[in-house]
Amino acid sequence: MSDDFTGAPTRFRRLGGAPAALLRALLVALALLGSSWALEVHYYFPWTFFKQQYLALFLALALSSVFLAVKARAKEAGDKIPWHDWFFSACGLLVGLYITIMYPTIAYRLGILSPDRWLLGSLAIVLILEATRRVAGGTLAWLALGVILYAKFAYVLPGILYNRGSSWQRIASYLYLDSNAMLGLPLDVAAGVMVAFIFFGQALYAVGGDKFLTDLALIVTGRYRGGPAKVSVVSSAFFGTVSGSAVANVVVDGAITIPMMKRTGFPGHLAAAVEAVASNGGQMMPPVMGAAAFVMAEFLNIPYGQVALAAAVPACLYYLALFTQIDLEAAKRGLVGLSTDQIPKLRIVMRTGWVFLIPLSILVYTLMIENWEAGKAGMVGVISVLVLASLQKGTRPSLQKILHALEETGRILLDITVITALAGLVIGTLHLSGLTFKISFLLVTISGGNALLLLSVTALGCLFLGLPLPTTVVYITLAVLAAPALVQLGITPLAAHLFLFYFGMVSLITPPDCLPVYIAAVMARANFWQTGWTAMRLGVAAYVVPFVFAFHPPLILVGTAAEIILAIVTAAFGVFLLAAGCAGYLFRPLGWGKRGALWLAAMLLLLPEWSGGWLIVNSVGLALGVFLILWEWNKSALSRAALAEPGGVSR
Repeated sequence: MSDDFTGAPTRFRRLGGAPAALLRALLVALALLGSSWALEVHYYFPWTFFKQQYLALFLALALSSVFLAVKARAKEAGDKIPWHDWFFSACGLLVGLYITIMYPTIAYRLGILSPDRWLLGSLAIVLILEATRRVAGGTLAWLALGVILYAKFAYVLPGILYNRGSSWQRIASYLYLDSNAMLGLPLDVAAGVMVAFIFFGQALYAVGGDKFLTDLALIVTGRYRGGPAKVSVVSSAFFGTVSGSAVANVVVDGAITIPMMKRTGFPGHLAAAVEAVASNGGQMMPPVMGAAAFVMAEFLNIPYGQVALAAAVPACLYYLALFTQIDLEAAKRGLVGLSTDQIPKLRIVMRTGWVFLIPLSILVYTLMIENWEAGKAGMVGVISVLVLASLQKGTRPSLQKILHALEETGRILLDITVITALAGLVIGTLHLSGLTFKISFLLVTISGGNALLLLSVTALGCLFLGLPLPTTVVYITLAVLAAPALVQLGITPLAAHLFLFYFGMVSLITPPDCLPVYIAAVMARANFWQTGWTAMRLGVAAYVVPFVFAFHPPLILVGTAAEIILAIVTAAFGVFLLAAGCAGYLFRPLGWGKRGALWLAAMLLLLPEWSGGWLIVNSVGLALGVFLILWEWNKSALSRAALAEPGGVSR
């Protein structure tokens, strides 16, 4: 977190001299290693190279970099590296290089509990826990430690939690070497997929792509009422094509849009909430979603493009609810758009900006249509960005900018790599202890076989876990624990996993622990709690729509064409009515009675297909919604006509 946006000391050290050069070299090496793997360069090697060897080397570079780059304590000066962090950095290289070098031998003798394996495994666990504490806070590290200790001491617990327990040697060796643990799916996604898309985003920033996306958003929406807020929505949706990070979107986009919103009359808390909610949507906006979406594709064993297509309609509904409320808030407050001189000319923007549209098109084509491996598609996008940008003087990247993009890619990867390695430890422990199957059985038992109750319990679990944990960890944890139970009760696997992803993501705009909201509030100099509650209202679709597609798969494009079209139309109108009720305005201010009627109409339209009466319920909701809109439009027109009469007094 940067000093510029939070007012708090940064967790990264500010080094100089040889230590800074060494750290820079490690970060660049991390990004280059991941890029090479995504491009499948290893297939051209004259020898067999196991995936576990690559993952171990990737983790070695990340752990070594974390202990050099990240301070152990917030109050530490951060201008030099203590001796113990040099030691930890060397240990990080050791535990990774041991697997990289020895894995061809280890692979055929995984069951042997030799001292070198469990000792290095114990060291790796300690290093990952400490690295996690530094990059993501102590809560996540303590939670993971508790799960690991359960595998050892489960024999002292009663009832369903009882287990024979395992020896420490077996736990350490298993978590260290098994492909279902530290070197498992989460780290594989981070090291094989996320590196390519992070590099893609950094490459776009290096050649001015971020400014192009913002200018394009200004052209599309800036002139209309509430224009700057709509710019925030559109530009954040655009940034969703290159960044899956809500915090990154707030920092990049909010620095431009929050001051613009405040200048045109938006209160600080509303401007901050708009930016936080819009930026959070970048995690669900195809084609490049958050890290959890790539993990989801691997869990479900389907192409990432299928996940992105399924998420497209719910993402649009999320932004529709936000856009509608912004428009109505602007109308309620009498706000106008930006003046013509504040909006860039499309001709001038496209003169240099056309080079950014081609890589985005290539990315969409390779991911959605050709179903390429996500990492390979991302790297083709990176190459196309750099090649096409080199054709124009104004966008041509220098070697220094490319190296900076690689360094920033490596720096962003530190958090993701450490957290996914820890998630692998948690998943491995759950499998080793058998807790996965017990929790799934317990959830089904608690819900009494009622899918709606189970979804509600799971949603609360996501929000609770999301208070201290990142979206990816929340999703991975509940994908292992809760997804099997949801599928057992008849929820489509893709819908079940998307449900977990959405509620893991929505915790980022749900107080009390919602970092994007906090950063946006600080940037807007607004009250955090007021901003947080406003963010929940603006993001209302994210709390409702997942329940709809869980029971009604056509909303995630699973079904016939007629079912999909009908689901999209009714859901879109329902979300519009829901947003109008939340805004409390429709042509004129609304009382609580009218707002309640709008919410009722919205719920009738959003109700999933549970029985043959679904069309009747939707028809009633449609009729009620249309009636309320026409009634308010007519009353508003009469009021305006009365005010226009001599005397200007409404009858």
